[in-house]
Amino acid sequence: MNVPTNLTEYVSAGNVFFLLWGAVLIFSMHAGFAFLEAGSVRKKNIVNALTKIPTDWAVSTVVYFLVGFPIAYGITFFGKATDLLSDDSGYDLAHFFFLLCFAAVIPAIISGGVAERMKFGPQVLAGAIFVAFAYPLFEGLVWGRFNELGSPDGWLAGIFGAGFHDYAGSVVVHAMGGWLALPGILLLGSRMGRYVNGDSRPLQIHSVPFVALGSWLLMIGWFGFNVASAATLPNISGLVAANSLLAMGGGLLSAVLVSRRDSVFVYNGALAGLVAVCAGSDVMHPLAALAVGAVAGLIFVKGFLWANEKLRIDDVLGVWPLHGLCGAWGGIAAGIFGYEALGGIGGVNFFSQLTGTLICIAIALVFSSTTYYIIKKTYGIRLTPQEELLGSDLSIHSGKAYPEELI
Repeated sequence: MNVPTNLTEYVSAGNVFFLLWGAVLIFSMHAGFAFLEAGSVRKKNIVNALTKIPTDWAVSTVVYFLVGFPIAYGITFFGKATDLLSDDSGYDLAHFFFLLCFAAVIPAIISGGVAERMKFGPQVLAGAIFVAFAYPLFEGLVWGRFNELGSPDGWLAGIFGAGFHDYAGSVVVHAMGGWLALPGILLLGSRMGRYVNGDSRPLQIHSVPFVALGSWLLMIGWFGFNVASAATLPNISGLVAANSLLAMGGGLLSAVLVSRRDSVFVYNGALAGLVAVCAGSDVMHPLAALAVGAVAGLIFVKGFLWANEKLRIDDVLGVWPLHGLCGAWGGIAAGIFGYEALGGIGGVNFFSQLTGTLICIAIALVFSSTTYYIIKKTYGIRLTPQEELLGSDLSIHSGKAYPEELI
């Protein structure tokens, strides 16, 4: 066993432990994704929801290790195991684990939008492609080795004076996931019975308690998401934690008011606030974070109703408004409330934030539309009407969540 012998080694070990602490918290969020989806679908699709999330996680682990992380950061782990520990107690490995937890959020987000009618294999395949290529491309542009968007030496900084700023992934993770989901949702079409003769007929969710449990797990894990984005112990910021709290509260209270106390909207409003504050959580004043979260709660409630009722987009969990729209709002908001004149720390530019956000959306739409279209034309992406009517639990997994029930 190697025991640290000097202060530098203790600092290195502490940084590794800090990243692993954050990674474990974010890892726990995937239980939140699973229960949130399981609560938001009907009884005949619960097993499917609870199976997709860990499967996507496992596939993401493999493809991000082999392809995605090397693309984004230019680091591979194909040497001897002893060589992997040569860099500050294996910091790169811990960093991989931490960033994998971000990458694996992508298919977890998408899963909720395409729930109840998508084939299992095509969903896993599409998620693998996104985690291997689409997500690492933009991640590398902002946080990684390409350094064109996020770096102070990149082309955005050269034009506007500051690079694209996304501290914890409002755009890199959430907007990317939400906009990747949208073409899949559109190509799949709505669930059977969701819209009949032009009338909207909302389908009853399975369990509000499951939605609440999933949301709480996500809210708790989010502090690993945001606070641990410091990456090292010396960079920990109490401002990030406080801003996350205020944004969560702002999103929740906004949803309480706008939705007239609808419990599912209330929980998602809290998540919307957290999605939006990620980008600027290190540069905003807490009162600004409260405002950003409140706007996000409004965006989610109104955006969900607009998408599902007006546009007839059958987005089961509202992943496009929650992650796509609120994530984009968070990226832009960092370029507003990060200014010193508005109580922020500075170092941001509105036009850099807007440009970076639009680039993310463009990459997501191109990758997603192409991927889902090819899979749809070759293998197919949707369950048959008979399979969908029976439910994905029985048609895909040959089992039910509540087997003692006759129906």
